[in-house]
Amino acid sequence: MNIRIYNARVLTMEEDKEIFHGEVHVEEDKITYVGPEKQQEKETEWDREIDAQGNLIMPGFKNAHTHSGMTFLRSYTDDLPLQEWLFHKVFPLEDQLTGEDVYWNAILGNMEYLTSGITANFDMYKKNPYNAKASIDSGFRTVLCGSINDFGGTVQEMEQEYVHFNDLHPLISYQFGFHAEHTTSREILQGMADLGKKYKAPVYTHNSETANEVQGCIERYGVTPTVLFDQLGMYEYGGGGFHCVHMTEQDLEICRDKKVWVVTNPASNLKLASGIAPIQKMLDMGIGLAIGTDGPSSNNCLDMFREMFLTTALQKVSCMDATAVDAAEVLRMATVGGAHAMGLYDCDVLAEGKQADLIMIDLNQPNMQPINNIVKNLVYSGSKQNVKMTMIAGKILYEDGKFAIGFEPEEVYEQVNRVIRRME
Repeated sequence: MNIRIYNARVLTMEEDKEIFHGEVHVEEDKITYVGPEKQQEKETEWDREIDAQGNLIMPGFKNAHTHSGMTFLRSYTDDLPLQEWLFHKVFPLEDQLTGEDVYWNAILGNMEYLTSGITANFDMYKKNPYNAKASIDSGFRTVLCGSINDFGGTVQEMEQEYVHFNDLHPLISYQFGFHAEHTTSREILQGMADLGKKYKAPVYTHNSETANEVQGCIERYGVTPTVLFDQLGMYEYGGGGFHCVHMTEQDLEICRDKKVWVVTNPASNLKLASGIAPIQKMLDMGIGLAIGTDGPSSNNCLDMFREMFLTTALQKVSCMDATAVDAAEVLRMATVGGAHAMGLYDCDVLAEGKQADLIMIDLNQPNMQPINNIVKNLVYSGSKQNVKMTMIAGKILYEDGKFAIGFEPEEVYEQVNRVIRRME
């Protein structure tokens, strides 16, 4: 489908490029033009021409850590500390999930991402064939993240998944990953490190989410999780840590030197009382940063606007410095940073030849007026209500409150409610 979007404010998220008035052309799944409005030299056959009416076109947000299949647990088991929540509530219910359950749960998650302007997710969950099928069927872009631990999965199975899913569909890719140090044996950890080196690929995991988690690792191995992973050779080709709340100076130096991405999840860390990650310090050290929502049971909202605001506001109060983590830095984390952390280098900015993963932000609403600084508005006053359109791979999947994903919302809601009702 060929689409022309004109009369728009355009934020490409390219380095040092200001917002400008112009247009964006999309042919099939690619961006073919981003620039000032221009007279058409010849009559172009557009399938659709969209007058943006001065609204903002920008790259979609990237949810760099989530568990979409957990939507069935939203607001079902809350107000508990992490270990009790995870081992006594979440894991027992997850053990009852079928592949079809995960399929519908993931579609619901994808719908919520679309309403928040999220065009790709880094999804760590079980039953990946069903998760992948949910994204393919609904047109959503997903990077699957391995999640093996002592309770399920093997290094050999992960290698098979890596090969399979990276050649399955243009919307699907896969990165090596395991659940966490405290749920994974040293044998599996070493196997993950070896796998990363074999394929010259990054490895991802939950890392240093709670103080107890870090202390437990020190008692088992004499070092923090980050140091342990580095000693095992896990970061020879980079990687990523989800949460990274309780990090030592040595941990941060490893992340900087080994190009390990940190994906912060502020809402989840607040709700589970895990703590506040030292994002400003990480920025000062040049560590790569991205933002994730975490899952819909620990958050419980898959909303990038809330995550962006919390990312900066928590740093301002924890540093007692109102200048900490500027809004422009946060917006970069939520877009370009997330894309790079997930390996989606063709989905990071609006530029010719890039994937047509973009969103339209409605500026003609009270919370976006006056237009003094659009970037500040997005981070400090923006919300889901401002997402007017979400496009992935050149297809408009959400527009003016309506979905075009091949499913009626009521069908999805019924299926997900069926899942949790069966378990009660």
